[in-house]
Amino acid sequence: MDYDIFSRYYDALTRDVDYASRAEYLAGLFIKYDKMPSLLLDVGCGTGGFSVEFAKKGVEVIGADPSYGMLTAAGEKARKHGVDILFLNQSGQELDLYGTVDGVISCLDTVNHITDKRSLQSFFNRISLFLEPSRLFIFDVNTLYKQKEVLGDNTFVFDTDEVYCVWQNSFDKKAGVTDIFLDFFEKNNNGYLRSCEEFSERVYSREELEAMLNKAGFKLITVLDDGKKTAPSKTSQRNIYVARK
Repeated sequence: MDYDIFSRYYDALTRDVDYASRAEYLAGLFIKYDKMPSLLLDVGCGTGGFSVEFAKKGVEVIGADPSYGMLTAAGEKARKHGVDILFLNQSGQELDLYGTVDGVISCLDTVNHITDKRSLQSFFNRISLFLEPSRLFIFDVNTLYKQKEVLGDNTFVFDTDEVYCVWQNSFDKKAGVTDIFLDFFEKNNNGYLRSCEEFSERVYSREELEAMLNKAGFKLITVLDDGKKTAPSKTSQRNIYVARK
């Protein structure tokens, strides 16, 4: 799954994501539990929203993503904002850096998109390998509540100036996996051009994630409700995990 079709429309479909405020929240977590990184790794950086915001704060950033399309958009975004970011075409599971970093983030469902537990363990292992001792790894995950009650077996329609998108979900409660099917319709001279993308997200419990983090050499410091300083509730849609190597 390379998300190269999705990458063409990703920013248009996620305009409600306030990267600046979310990056400020993550920066606050770094400062509270450690300190602001000087060299930050953004794993699953997508179109570079978080990478750009941290670079604007004066942090040196490496963005890694397995999708060429996402990285192309990220590079254009970085140039537009006048920041210099090293983007690598790598998945977290196959991460291979030249040296270590002193902070890692992985945002907006990157962990959920890794539906195989062995692959997710490799993801945590590789991040641990390239993170300096005692430094922080901060990531988010969609919750069971969101997968079941919000995404579920629902269909959503997005109508933007750039694209018309039909987003269909199919939730397997037993497996904890949501299969997502996207149909894009983009206007052209002959009417509409249709393209499709499909991928899956898996829900992980705190216990599963903590066990995998421990195996990779991390200690879980806290789990927070998304964007808040408090513990998650039963209706939290996204949780923030803060772990120290």
